[in-house]
Amino acid sequence: MLAVKIAGLGAYLPERIVTSAELEAELGLAPGWVARATGVLERRRATHETAAGMAAIAGRRALASAGMDPGELDLIIAASSAPQQAIPCTAALVQRELGAPDGMSACFDVNATCLSFLAALQSAAHLVAAGSYRAALVVSSEIVGRSLNPQEPESAVLFGDAAAAAVVVRTPEGEPSRVVWEQFATFSSGADLTTIRGGGTLHHPNDPATTPELNMFQMSGTAIYKQAARRAGPFLERFLARASWEREQIDWVVPHQASGHAVAILNERFGFRAEQVVSNLAVRGNCVAASIPLALTEAVTVGRITRGQRVLLIGTGAGLTIGAVGLIF
Repeated sequence: MLAVKIAGLGAYLPERIVTSAELEAELGLAPGWVARATGVLERRRATHETAAGMAAIAGRRALASAGMDPGELDLIIAASSAPQQAIPCTAALVQRELGAPDGMSACFDVNATCLSFLAALQSAAHLVAAGSYRAALVVSSEIVGRSLNPQEPESAVLFGDAAAAAVVVRTPEGEPSRVVWEQFATFSSGADLTTIRGGGTLHHPNDPATTPELNMFQMSGTAIYKQAARRAGPFLERFLARASWEREQIDWVVPHQASGHAVAILNERFGFRAEQVVSNLAVRGNCVAASIPLALTEAVTVGRITRGQRVLLIGTGAGLTIGAVGLIF
């Protein structure tokens, strides 16, 4: 166990709401198709916002809920599927947007696609527990609209934009909060199932051979679901054994909101009760790396998740990677 805790949470949602009915009309889909295929009724889409700006708002709210200010941070990790720009790291831009003092915090980015928040939370927890830093801000901010592929309607209608943040500090003496266990596994046999091939050195933006299609999101949804379903069971069993947890001892499961089928599999095949699972997919969509921290923030805000409870954060990401973090919140 690591004697660290999430001291505060915050989120930001763009004002614009895009309903599934709107997307069905736009993409020529039958009425009700989106809800049946994905479980999403509406999602948010950024208009004027930037990724760093959304992150800073979520970060300020997380700091406020922790009773802290930006000057107390000495580590900022931006954990998202895409940076605001190639250089510098988005975390440096978040430091500036927050008004955090120059030179008082280290900044870097983590990209593990949909699992970026969990990977960054793991890093922050170990660094804070070791005493390398006192207070870390982990923030995931996702703006995905421009990379969605209208030729793949099942993925084009699935995603939404959001930002969510967590403040990580050492647990004060006498409090129960802990990071109990973290576990990740990548199955690179599935690396080609979820891609944006453009934007890097292989298909550089300045290369005339880089077509607009290479900069669009591509996902083999059925193949991903089958591989994830096959791999997730043994992964979960290993995690529970290492954490010394039984399913019925877990108060809340907060999954990546990958799709309606992906969320449902937790109770249909993996043994969790439906009432244990937190889901905001219907009104938020899949918010990529912001998905897990947004669902966690909303559950804590309304009082569903409270201090001292056992919380399992779990999901899948491109790679194919499966990850989980167990908390005594």
